[in-house]
Amino acid sequence: MSTIKAGFKSLEKLSKWIRYVLYAQILIAVLAIIFQFIEYQLLAAFDQGVYSSLPAAYADAELAINILQIIGIASLLAFIASALLILPWIYRANSNARQFGAQKMNYTPAWSIAYYFIPVFNLWKPYQAMKEIWLASNNPVEQRFSKSTPILPIWWTLWLISNLLGQSIFRLSASAEKLPELINLNLISQSSNVIDILLAIVTYKMIKMIHRMQSSDQ
Repeated sequence: MSTIKAGFKSLEKLSKWIRYVLYAQILIAVLAIIFQFIEYQLLAAFDQGVYSSLPAAYADAELAINILQIIGIASLLAFIASALLILPWIYRANSNARQFGAQKMNYTPAWSIAYYFIPVFNLWKPYQAMKEIWLASNNPVEQRFSKSTPILPIWWTLWLISNLLGQSIFRLSASAEKLPELINLNLISQSSNVIDILLAIVTYKMIKMIHRMQSSDQ
């Protein structure tokens, strides 16, 4: 068992609140998929000639569109809430690994967060920082002999895909006017929500496992 310094701070409360927020994100994403599918059905019906005009199709979809707008706001708020919880969690998890006696860590608690906001570096540095937290939490003294886990590359791959789809949605939503563009935007949005559900599940599993490793060293 490692010697724990006075600077150790439990991840218990942060992990609990992150779980609640991620559950909320999953629920919001599921609702978004349902109403986006309704919107897709109406767009497809217009494409098949069921409606005489696109406004007529959207008139029938008015309720679904209004709900999707509310869901979009809720999704943004949940994302902000998750960031406000997960970033401090990363900082504390990195700091805790040092309290357990982990040495020669390349990423400080501050830089393990800062790299998320630096272009280009944010493509791989946050992953490396999280991997270092995992290794140091698993074996603080001999982390170079510690084993990683497949969940880390899965988590980071989903994160990158989610960001890529989010950027595509932002660009398309600003210019999509014709029916094929609107259908394409709808399908990408549904795909994005599916990825976000998977990302939330994997993120919580990763957080739970690191929390468990650090708790077992107390």
